[in-house]
Amino acid sequence: MPLYDYIYDTMDKSSGTLYEKSLEREAEVPDVVHLTHLTTLESIYHLRLGFASLASKPHTSKWYMLLMWPVTLWSIMLTWIYGYTFVVERNLFKNLKLQTWAIPKYRIQYFVQWQRESINNMIEKAIIEADQKGIKVLSLGLLNQAKQLNSNGELHLRRHPQLKVKVVDGSSLAVAVVLNSIPKGTSQVVLRGRFSKVANSIALALSQGGIQVVTLDEEDYKRLKAKLTPEAATNLVLSKCYNVSKTWLVGDGLSKNEQLKAPKGTLFIPYSQFPPRKVRKDCFYFNTPAMIAPKHLENVDSCENWLPRRVMSAWRIAGILHALEGWNEHECGDMMLDTQKVWKASLGHGFCPLSKISAA
Repeated sequence: MPLYDYIYDTMDKSSGTLYEKSLEREAEVPDVVHLTHLTTLESIYHLRLGFASLASKPHTSKWYMLLMWPVTLWSIMLTWIYGYTFVVERNLFKNLKLQTWAIPKYRIQYFVQWQRESINNMIEKAIIEADQKGIKVLSLGLLNQAKQLNSNGELHLRRHPQLKVKVVDGSSLAVAVVLNSIPKGTSQVVLRGRFSKVANSIALALSQGGIQVVTLDEEDYKRLKAKLTPEAATNLVLSKCYNVSKTWLVGDGLSKNEQLKAPKGTLFIPYSQFPPRKVRKDCFYFNTPAMIAPKHLENVDSCENWLPRRVMSAWRIAGILHALEGWNEHECGDMMLDTQKVWKASLGHGFCPLSKISAA
């Protein structure tokens, strides 16, 4: 009740009883959990728990955030100590109850070697908690599924082979979104950035479909060729020229210098969890793999990181689809689902492709 109602004795007399009864209710158990983490140091203010006005907009850096540095530093210290996930968001999708849980760690902490064990322990606790509560699916977001951290979640499946909750890394839908973002009629693409499970699958699908995949580094060429079938490898090309194509599929590690060498009008399509830094005003940048959520997704009060309102990352959508379709398998490690099946399922449940390109 409002403070002044309490002071002037105008509040409802049943408020206290109602509050006590609400505490006695069992906590709501979701069907699907998306496990994410903090990104930039300012991202904590973009959560629902932070400022509603910031949470309702994509992540951007504001000058007045500098005034919040004392609080930001305190939050950093807290993330070193606090070892439990917390609920960020609750949504409803048809009959499915959805929750987003966050690991209290910033992106930079995932690259600190001695922090990895602590982070993996928190991820493992979240998976076990989900399993004990009877949650159907847990999807791993952002770096919670990093190859160098836990082999795309496979580490936790090896430790707990009897898990009933399905652990999903969402790679299949991410691949499908990227493939369907490539302009019709494209015969050649440049693949640049740090290679991953998603990048390898994209290269295989394009090569098998008769589209040439160009790499600009000899070591990348050798690593990728080893992952492809002999037939698909015939469409893999090593080039030293940056002007071979205006369609670039890019991942983490794409440098500013490489972007500057791309031809004017190049379309950068990320396959990574994090977007590349936009350095060209004469080129175009897609969002990271994502789709527009259908209208029947309820309680969408905040943006997912840098994505626009009501746009969800492919990795988050993948968990929802897994539960809706009743798929009885994990998607972790080297495991991939049929990308066409996953893509059709996403469209069938009302998710729409992002057709709008954001200029730099």
